[in-house]
Amino acid sequence: MATIAVSGSSGLIGSALVALLREYGHDVLRLVRKAAVQPDEVGWDPARGEIHLEACAGVTAIVNLSGAPISRRWNDRYREELLTSRLDATHTLATAAATLGPEVALINASAVGYYGDRGREPLTEDSPPGTGFLAELVQKWEAATTVAAEAGNRVVLARTGLVISNRGGALGPLMPMLRAGIAGPLGSGEQIWPWISLRDEVRALAWTIEDELSGPVNLASPATTTNGELIKAIADGIGRPAVLRVPKPALRAALGGLAGDVLASQNQIPKVLLDSGFTFKQRTLDDLVTWLVAEEN
Repeated sequence: MATIAVSGSSGLIGSALVALLREYGHDVLRLVRKAAVQPDEVGWDPARGEIHLEACAGVTAIVNLSGAPISRRWNDRYREELLTSRLDATHTLATAAATLGPEVALINASAVGYYGDRGREPLTEDSPPGTGFLAELVQKWEAATTVAAEAGNRVVLARTGLVISNRGGALGPLMPMLRAGIAGPLGSGEQIWPWISLRDEVRALAWTIEDELSGPVNLASPATTTNGELIKAIADGIGRPAVLRVPKPALRAALGGLAGDVLASQNQIPKVLLDSGFTFKQRTLDDLVTWLVAEEN
């Protein structure tokens, strides 16, 4: 049994991860930005670079899931918030890990956006970064962990794809429309969307803690799936049509700068996870739809 500190523990991924880690028998400390009240809470203020270090004594890993949500309309001010929220949190927790000692692992959230829009090119952890706002953001985000790596801490960069759940995540804005039968492919529908079920996302994060992995780790299903295939399969699974294609201009009007990244194609391959022996519960699109429908009911 280990003691693991988790930031972003109230979010979709964080809350599911906390539940899983406790199911595995670990003690979990939840980093909170308010005054710590519960026994499992530790106060911190990433904007000020502050954390109650004494309360973290004995932790074996810090999981950083903090950052402003990607899935909302971008403007210049929000782009700055996307970057600042990630850099502040990561620098604070990387410094904390370095201060606590090299035995403390840092599992830091990252994103498939690192690779940019790459068509059908297979993208492993060794692939170079892409271009564009998100690619540049993710490179800076990952670089903020350097203080921990240089101090000898094990650092994992969890490059997560599109997390799929009927409770939110990548499909959050789409699920009501899918249920109503008024959704369809985005843009051409031919872009590869690297997806991972929420269940496998948190299992993979727990795996990186327990399996001593380090460096970048792609968190995405091995299945190569276009956005049109994904949306149609989910719609079929819940018994709804998905024929109303959403054109690029409509996406740009609704999402602003985010539209370009929604329409990006990224053939992300989870090579490190597979090579380490990790097994996916939702490995194929059929597996995903079966799980989603079961969760829906």
